[in-house]
Amino acid sequence: MAAPWRVAVVGGGIAGLAAAVRLRDRAPAGTEITVYEQSGALGGKLRTGELAGQAVEFGAESFLIRDPAGGESAAVALVRRLGLADRIVHPTVGQAALAVDGGLRPIPGGTLVGVPGDLAAVATVARPAADADRDSGRPLLGRDDDVAVGALVRARLGDEVVDRLVDPMLGGVYAGRADGLSLATTMPALARAARVEHTLVGAVRAAQAAAPRAPGAPVFGTLAGGLGTLVEAAATASGATIRRDAAVRELTPTGAGWRLTVGPTRDAEHVDVDAVVLAVPARPAARLLDAVAPGAATTVGGLDYASVALVTLALPEPALPALSGFLVPATEGLLIKASTFFTTKWGHLRRPDGLALVRASVGRYGDEAQLQRPDEDLVATVHRELSAVLGTPLPAPVAGHVQRWGGSLPQYAPGHLDRVASARATLRAGHPTLALAGAAYDGVGIPVCVRSGATAADEIITALGGSGR
Repeated sequence: MAAPWRVAVVGGGIAGLAAAVRLRDRAPAGTEITVYEQSGALGGKLRTGELAGQAVEFGAESFLIRDPAGGESAAVALVRRLGLADRIVHPTVGQAALAVDGGLRPIPGGTLVGVPGDLAAVATVARPAADADRDSGRPLLGRDDDVAVGALVRARLGDEVVDRLVDPMLGGVYAGRADGLSLATTMPALARAARVEHTLVGAVRAAQAAAPRAPGAPVFGTLAGGLGTLVEAAATASGATIRRDAAVRELTPTGAGWRLTVGPTRDAEHVDVDAVVLAVPARPAARLLDAVAPGAATTVGGLDYASVALVTLALPEPALPALSGFLVPATEGLLIKASTFFTTKWGHLRRPDGLALVRASVGRYGDEAQLQRPDEDLVATVHRELSAVLGTPLPAPVAGHVQRWGGSLPQYAPGHLDRVASARATLRAGHPTLALAGAAYDGVGIPVCVRSGATAADEIITALGGSGR
């Protein structure tokens, strides 16, 4: 009788946990799964905390309900697998705004991450350079081309569309700038359409038509009780041995698999396994790959990251507009780049005492010096800027929390997908029992990370000889 498989998952974020669940579901019975998490907490950027006696997200807030093809997203599928579907809740207020020219204006509908398919629809926020988006008789992009989002949109629709719409919307997700982010990675549907369509407006319309959304259908969801329940349920369902505060410092190929060096140098532990899912950020992944596949390590290690801080305030009965929140273009000169009115956006969080939870995101790529301020300075600045944007003094907070996420948001330069494909091809050829997973490779967002982890697990199962189920 063959010995059970032993699989190590390095990284206890949602990608690593999704990989562990998929391994438990599809690997042969008896497979031994161990998750190694360097910190003391699972979940990565999913972190549910408490403020003013109420659960609140100090990291990722929600997940997409549908996937790009129109089916349910990988996050929803995982939630169902874990028996948490009855906890899914949707925003009760969906309209958000842009802070421009010292006031709030509703974000125009019908755009694709801020890129309009109808120029008239964005006229209240930006003046498109309509004459530049001419049909030149050929597709906007070649079959294998990738460009920065900002470069394409500026050339076709002008600076205002980028600076006032696209840049703040991308910044809200990636903390990056449109002029540095890959179109193919951050807006894959538009990139596909741009390889066929001759105008940017036409490409937006084609991308929207390819993935229609039923009117009124919810776009986002979260879990009552917090996304921490997803983390806990995934860890339990995986049946994995969870090793917290366990840093994997070295990966060494052996004849039958891999040897992990875990823990401090003076008291290192050596663990032999058959396969490894590497679900950690790019730089620690590159360090582990360096002696194994130096070319792949160099490629992976070249990915840069942005840092952010999330400042959450508990405010007694503030005068807030009926909005889910707002985005702030960098051209406005404010420290905050986005704000969410939690207790307005999510009806299940509203309190009878009128206490409101408001969160602001601080930090843009290349401007990390602003994050060196002490917590009390960030809280005071966020409170002051929120009051200014809303046009009314907000009451003093009764509680506040600053969550710093240093080097946490990948910055996908043009060509990112090709670089990742090259690194993975190198590993498959030389080390098929080592798979990469996570936001560093496949994009941000809970559904993408869940899918990335599950795909890595499937690769491991194939490399070890297929499913026993």
